[in-house]
Amino acid sequence: MPRPGAPNDNALLDELRALYREVDALYEGWSCASSTECCRFGVTGRQPYVTSIELAAIRRAIARRGAPLAPAKRALPITDNEERERICPLLDRGSRCAIYGDRPLGCRTFYCERATQGPRGSRAELQEIVRKLRDLAARHALGGEQARPLTNAL
Repeated sequence: MPRPGAPNDNALLDELRALYREVDALYEGWSCASSTECCRFGVTGRQPYVTSIELAAIRRAIARRGAPLAPAKRALPITDNEERERICPLLDRGSRCAIYGDRPLGCRTFYCERATQGPRGSRAELQEIVRKLRDLAARHALGGEQARPLTNAL
């Protein structure tokens, strides 16, 4: 539910993109093998939590694609070794992030052993970005700062 008197979504989404640029600068030089292991929530046991403003950005990114994601992405697909795993519903048919430029903070900051370099910034700098994100989400919607698992939010 939009917060009464809140700025419009466009202004808030501009602020969100500015926050993403800050975190991207902290993680500049980061590289990974693009295994999408981090998108396989059944493997990592974790998934990103999103705020209301991040969910708005995700929905807009999906709409810009012009078509919904594959319906099977909400299912639990069978892997090569016949075990069930939960995967991110934002992966496209080629197992790539369909909204990479608009991915949430949790995706931008996920770190695994495949990465060749960690973040350049400090934990305190990242915590400040998280604080700004929560403040922004609180201005976006009542309770918007209450992040929830991505798969529950979509």
